[in-house]
Amino acid sequence: MTSASGGADMVDWNLAVATATRLVRPGPEVSRAEAAAVVAELRRHALEAEEHVRAFTGMRSSSLAAAAATPVLVVDRPGWVRANVAGFRTVVQPLVEKLQARRANSAAAGVFGAVGEKATGIEVGALLAFLATKVLGQYETFAPAEPSLEAPDSPAALFDKPRLGPEGPGPGRLLLVAPNIVHVERELDVDPSDFRLWVCLHEETHRTQFTAVPWLRDHIQSEVQSFLAETDVDPGALLERLRDAAGSLGAGLPGAGNREGRESASAGSLLEIVQSPAQREILGRLTAVMSLLEGHADVVMDGVGPAVVSTVAEIREKFQQRRDRGANRLDLVLRRLLGMDAKLRQYQDGAVFVRAVVEQLGMEGFNRVWTSPNTLPTKDEIHDPAAWVARVGR
Repeated sequence: MTSASGGADMVDWNLAVATATRLVRPGPEVSRAEAAAVVAELRRHALEAEEHVRAFTGMRSSSLAAAAATPVLVVDRPGWVRANVAGFRTVVQPLVEKLQARRANSAAAGVFGAVGEKATGIEVGALLAFLATKVLGQYETFAPAEPSLEAPDSPAALFDKPRLGPEGPGPGRLLLVAPNIVHVERELDVDPSDFRLWVCLHEETHRTQFTAVPWLRDHIQSEVQSFLAETDVDPGALLERLRDAAGSLGAGLPGAGNREGRESASAGSLLEIVQSPAQREILGRLTAVMSLLEGHADVVMDGVGPAVVSTVAEIREKFQQRRDRGANRLDLVLRRLLGMDAKLRQYQDGAVFVRAVVEQLGMEGFNRVWTSPNTLPTKDEIHDPAAWVARVGR
């Protein structure tokens, strides 16, 4: 039961990184000088965005140490993969231990252990290769503890190289994926410098949320661990749910012509459909929190934007059109399976909630949402801001 990473894992994490690195598509073509300029500008914009976000939101880091402990890393696509593998290893460890206990009692464990780790490593690697081309930036809540960076491959290396771990949970870190940012700014044909600052405003808002609200990370981690603890590891039950989910999702794909199937598929991703009732309850709370965080970041980037990003109206219009256009059939299937459609809804629903509360109570009144876990909006309140105002705001 020992993986290539040298520990008792259910996933060969090193193989996952190697697979993703081989499969991930290369980024846009740029010269080395252009790449260096992009990296340098993203670092400058990240620092600039920090002050803009604090001034607009009124949120301040709980301490200088808290802010300093959450670094900003500019990475390429393989670097994003490495960072997320390190985060995965940290957050899923309780589930790994649960699965290991079940497998230890299986007569086939010795035969299939190493094979299973490698197969899962390849699957995880393929998934990360797909996602690595989609993400512009990310606040990595469950980043491993420092040291978070490996020595660069060469003195002239441009990008930060996150360490794979496992050092245990750390305070978090902000990732900016330079090739993806360049790809989208070219696709939209917008001012590159303005677009980079606009992206940094969104991602820096997430960093501010977690450094200014000390209990937020522990609260989310507790919910995630409760979710994993409820995971049904019985293969038969899981297979039955997977079959039902696959049929539901298939009926809802474009061209299926089944209205009921589409409604069923729209209810959630594959990951949501195979959950237990207890997990769905936890997921409801997590969805509300993530909608709040994503919507808040969208509101901040658009609120700060007009003052510091001269072309923000053009950027927002083109970016929203890009979201609305969707993608090809295969991309739609993958997005639905991975819950990425739900991610887009979080931006929209959360932004509506934040704007409605700020309109009624002002930014100071809205900031009561950060008082404690009890003042976070419920899943129903995200869609009914007046209910949250009645419960908490006044």
